[in-house]
Amino acid sequence: MNPSLNIDHTHDASAASWVASANAAGADFPLQNLPWGRYREAGSQAAWRIGVAIGEHILDARAAGVIDTDDMNALMALPPAKRQALRHALFDGLRSGSAKQQEWQALLLPQAQAEMALPCRIGDYTDFYTGIHHATAVGRLFRPDQPLMPNYQWVPIGYHGRSSSIGVSGQNVRRPNGQTKAADASAPAFGPCQRLDYELELGFFVAQGNALGEPIALEQAEAHFFGVALLNDWSARDIQAWEYQPLGPFLAKNFASTISPWIVTSEALAPFRRPFARPAGDPQPLPYLDGATNRAKGQLAITLEVLLQTEAMRQAGEPAARLTLGRADQAAYWSAAQLIAHHSCGGCNLQPGDLLGSGTLSGPQREQAGSLLELTEGGKRPITLPNGEQRRFLQDGDCLILRAWCEGEGARRIGLGEARATVLPAPALPAAQS
Repeated sequence: MNPSLNIDHTHDASAASWVASANAAGADFPLQNLPWGRYREAGSQAAWRIGVAIGEHILDARAAGVIDTDDMNALMALPPAKRQALRHALFDGLRSGSAKQQEWQALLLPQAQAEMALPCRIGDYTDFYTGIHHATAVGRLFRPDQPLMPNYQWVPIGYHGRSSSIGVSGQNVRRPNGQTKAADASAPAFGPCQRLDYELELGFFVAQGNALGEPIALEQAEAHFFGVALLNDWSARDIQAWEYQPLGPFLAKNFASTISPWIVTSEALAPFRRPFARPAGDPQPLPYLDGATNRAKGQLAITLEVLLQTEAMRQAGEPAARLTLGRADQAAYWSAAQLIAHHSCGGCNLQPGDLLGSGTLSGPQREQAGSLLELTEGGKRPITLPNGEQRRFLQDGDCLILRAWCEGEGARRIGLGEARATVLPAPALPAAQS
């Protein structure tokens, strides 16, 4: 079995770290997590370094002697056994009583003093559509008699996204311009998007790649899954409605995506694996997307939360308000391993650092919706925030925050951190040349 699926001493819920903040109740980054990211001291122009989050600090992994590279993609390309060995070295060195404490103490930087980069070099980005409740709810808005297309239960639906516009948590996102067309208009209009939305997703990072023309079998796909981050795949719903047929999303999606800065590894997720099973009456996956390991451990029990803080709330010193709370394993119709196997089945060569978006992960209840499109029923039913403001879609100045964590009996809670971004007005277009 792939070692990343095994539960070992690094998952011991009673193990504590000599980094005190890692032992706090509810900490995102306890000793049992150890996610990877890239950072440098805020305000510096230093080269990006690979770090590991531990409590409220970051450990310089290369200076600690755990790795010998500053290239995250090279680390991601290591075989599973070597990646597991790195986790063991970090866990043993950061555990209470470790002989490494005095040496490594000097290599810690408070996260509050760090600037974070994208966690790796993302060469390619594919966004999938695995959230069946989202697909059903959105489909019902446009096709009441047939919410799900006939292929949905048979094939993982996806499209090729834009990797160059992916940014890290804390960024500002400009409202996009584009064409829209009102139902009663004879011609489209051009201007800023009026129906800006978020999409609550998980981002799955590819570890080892595959050679062109050599598919990855499902039973080997877990070895090619490096880890997970939060992903907000922003959407311009009014632009999307006009442009998406017949070739799919374009300007409505390519202006920005926001990810959290830490990759929680497949190894850290081992205690939170759950069986993958289809609802009674649904077709089972075709053989190339079906297997014993995926059935036993394909799902990830990750709790997902969306919060919104408006400009008025910030000015008044009011905290962000929760919009929704749900679970990935109650939303995803396809697993990370199935996405990797399907993406490569035609011979596509995945590479270390490639990002696969889960698609919007909404639960069956309204309070579990992963987008405003669902939460407001296409803008027909505005939500009211604690300060009395209403939203159908996002307004300039809104800060949208995604958070996630894993909990389970006998396991230490671990978190994914957050993906946060603030909406800015649409950019002015260059003046026309005469």
